[in-house]
Amino acid sequence: MGVRKFKPTSAGTRFRSGTDFSEITTTKPYKPLVRPIKKTGGRSSSGRISMWQKGGGHKRAYRIIDFKRDKANIPCTIETIEYDPNRTANIALLKYADGERRYILAPLGVKVGEMLASGPDSEIKSGNALPVKNIPLGTIIHNIELRPGQGGKIARSAGTYAQLVAKDGKHCQLKLSSSEVRFVPSECMATIGQVGNAEYENISVGKAGRSRWLGKRPHVRGVAMNPVDHPLGGGEGKSSGGRPPVSPWSKPEGKKTRKNKKTDRLIVRRRKQK
Repeated sequence: MGVRKFKPTSAGTRFRSGTDFSEITTTKPYKPLVRPIKKTGGRSSSGRISMWQKGGGHKRAYRIIDFKRDKANIPCTIETIEYDPNRTANIALLKYADGERRYILAPLGVKVGEMLASGPDSEIKSGNALPVKNIPLGTIIHNIELRPGQGGKIARSAGTYAQLVAKDGKHCQLKLSSSEVRFVPSECMATIGQVGNAEYENISVGKAGRSRWLGKRPHVRGVAMNPVDHPLGGGEGKSSGGRPPVSPWSKPEGKKTRKNKKTDRLIVRRRKQK
């Protein structure tokens, strides 16, 4: 999918770009796999804002995606490739030989009419899903499970992928696009290929209103606030803070918050090296 640039007929379109939707084959989703989704505006179950800069935006409907790919040894055909407002990647509608339909993340390069499959004996082909232990070393994969049967958790956004670099008994070693190297159980499912819509990273929003369409509200800098609102606020003139960057609750920025010691042993190399 390519990037479409707009003519600079106004200030809002001067630097704006978007996808040309050349791969999209239909504009109407498959209704049995569509569910309503309720907006929260960044508020928790208690009604308080727990995530700032969220709210508004266009109404959306949620498409149920098959992240598990557990329908093994039943061939399927790609019926449509569709836009999904809830994610950066496009989605593909699969029609199985028994008549069932499911959505998956559309891999890079797949087209309508192609045959796909999932299961241990599937062909090494873009869009097919297999256990990691059955995939050759060096293969590019996406939608990778962290625990068998859990459903894909890694490499799901547009253009992302991981590479299988080693196999070690019950675990396989992956190199992620963030340069992190980690182990996953050999029984975990993964899909061959890279996630499609890789040109998404080149899109320029172009104007503030387009961010509001996406449900993103303005982000105000702490140094522009008053002292009562932020630790970096206040000062005479355009003060720049005078202290290391912190959150509104005085927590240092960049401080590690990971506390999952059970899976620390599975991370061989972290994405940020000191």
